[in-house]
Amino acid sequence: MKNILVLCTGNSCRSQMAHGYLNHFLDNRSIKVYSAGIETHGINPGAAAIMKEDGIDITQHTSNHVDEYKDVDFDYIITVCDHANENCPYIPSENAKRLHHNFYDPSKLQGTKEEKHAAFLRAREEIKEYFEDLVTKFNLR
Repeated sequence: MKNILVLCTGNSCRSQMAHGYLNHFLDNRSIKVYSAGIETHGINPGAAAIMKEDGIDITQHTSNHVDEYKDVDFDYIITVCDHANENCPYIPSENAKRLHHNFYDPSKLQGTKEEKHAAFLRAREEIKEYFEDLVTKFNLR
């Protein structure tokens, strides 16, 4: 079985959306997806709502600290924000392919309900496209 870790700062928004899309795109039992943060902030309601609009429910996900997975041997470690990429503690998966992409953070936007929705939609679509391409590129299906 292969293991994939998606890592962000607070494991509340971008990593949770990526986790949801990876589970959706992989749809098999030979790959286990984990998401974690270097902090834990709980699931962002805006992230859960925008994913639900695309038919993916992440409301049952939990916000986990990366240290909870120190004994998991990962095949892929994917950071989805610069802060996590620069500040991540050592993860002892020696053979893991490490990837990084800094996604737009919609949780930082201050604005109207419509502006916030647009921000989460933008982030969701960036994440969806990146992870769908990643699954294809690395032949993970």
